[in-house]
Amino acid sequence: MATAPIIVAAELGRADFAWLDGLRRAHFPPERNRIAAHLTLFHHLPPSLLDELDTRLKAATKGIARPAAAITEPMSLGRGVALRVRCAALSEIRADLGEAFEGLLIPQDQAGWRPHVTIQNKVEPAVAKTLYAGLAADRTIARPLVITGIATHYYRGGPWEPIARYRFAP
Repeated sequence: MATAPIIVAAELGRADFAWLDGLRRAHFPPERNRIAAHLTLFHHLPPSLLDELDTRLKAATKGIARPAAAITEPMSLGRGVALRVRCAALSEIRADLGEAFEGLLIPQDQAGWRPHVTIQNKVEPAVAKTLYAGLAADRTIARPLVITGIATHYYRGGPWEPIARYRFAP
């Protein structure tokens, strides 16, 4: 049995992923950018939940149409910038999993979920403020977002190690 924590993240459509990851590569400090653009549902689930998580994610995605989703606006992180995501179906899946795993969640995962894709972090606040202002003025930021599925990964201190993928129906 693996002893590494499990990360749960939405899988993005190819074109959306390429656009978001391009923004991340352009604005994230390169020495800190070890992971591609992502939309995290849970940051740290105990590995003992893997079998139950697998069952629940299969039920949440198998034969289910891709959920409607959108990038709505930039979001300040103080020392970085993210793009806010709206997706009622993912919010429901996350709430169901959070309820099922209550008592086993770390504080970060217990807190209210603010779905987003981080494109800049760990920079000086003035640098983040400049990027935020530019993105806020860009009318092309708000757009539909394709969510193709949900994936699980082990976190062992570096790049994520894939465990499984759960695809929505196209």
